Amino acid sequence: MALKRFGVSLEDELLEALDGYVTENGFANRSQAIRFLVEKNVAEKKWQCDHIVAGTIVIMYDQARQEIASKITAVQQRYQDVMLSSSQYYLNEAFCLHIATVTGTAFRLTEFSDRLITIKGIKHGKLVMSRAD
Repeated sequence: MALKRFGVSLEDELLEALDGYVTENGFANRSQAIRFLVEKNVAEKKWQCDHIVAGTIVIMYDQARQEIASKITAVQQRYQDVMLSSSQYYLNEAFCLHIATVTGTAFRLTEFSDRLITIKGIKHGKLVMSRAD
């Protein structure tokens, strides 16, 4: 695919943030980082549709806080229609890695992952999807 060149004007702070992003993520240059960000945005917009997708929701939390596990279970019960499986891995005394395998419409999975990831006490969360229709 042929590349097109164009100019971009950014405020100093935004340019510094872009340069930091390039360095932190190991991009060869600003152009590569901008391409990645645009492609990511385009892909995320596509997920707001009703395509059938499959994926995983990965969350990390402090296992000592038992209320987090109960909240995760409550959310999963409301989304049984898209749940395939769920596993917990106790990494050490502090952290639990929770993985939910899911399938359904992209919109429904995004809604489900947002509910899980925003539970108070979740340290990190991410949804990864791939089209399955």
